Amino acid sequence: MKKITLLIALFFIGLIISGIHPHDYFTWILEVFPAIIGFLVLLFTYKKFKFSDFTYIFILIHCYILFIGGHYTYAEVPLFEWIKEVFHQSRNNYDKVGHFMQGFIPAMIVREMFIRLEIVKHGKWLTFLIVCVCISISVFYEFIEWFVAVVSGQSAESFLGTQGYVWDTQSDMLYALIGAVCMILFMSGIQDKQLNKLSNKEKTT
Repeated sequence: MKKITLLIALFFIGLIISGIHPHDYFTWILEVFPAIIGFLVLLFTYKKFKFSDFTYIFILIHCYILFIGGHYTYAEVPLFEWIKEVFHQSRNNYDKVGHFMQGFIPAMIVREMFIRLEIVKHGKWLTFLIVCVCISISVFYEFIEWFVAVVSGQSAESFLGTQGYVWDTQSDMLYALIGAVCMILFMSGIQDKQLNKLSNKEKTT
């Protein structure tokens, strides 16, 4: 319980700091809104389904990525402005980090749910369905961006963060796919160990 309390405190600290003099509050609200919705979902479902601390930590990391993007806008994050200058890139690529995590973290969440709720057994179908869910989430988010752009017009430019790149939407979904695949390839073994520890702990209590 102490770990969860700490994670909740860190969530609100990050949220509050990101909301102090952001680039503009309209963009900030749009960018941090998914983190707030995610927090509320996890809060109201906590008694029914508690994720492993391992997953909660990575969810918090994803929230901080959203907070940073909301504060500066994804096109103007200072560190990636520096990277752009040093490596002579044509754009600020912080948004690609966000979309990579948009695949990576949902893959971690979905995989834990599928395994612990025994929805899908270990194997190729588990991997395939995890990737499908993550891509669906990415596509849905692009629909939301499109809708906001249509409704808000020019004021949504910072939220979209295309920076003039005509294939930005397609590349965003590709990075989400890469993120989901990387999670499955490199973190599945670590996650299985964490889930085994959680299962053993639940059996002894």
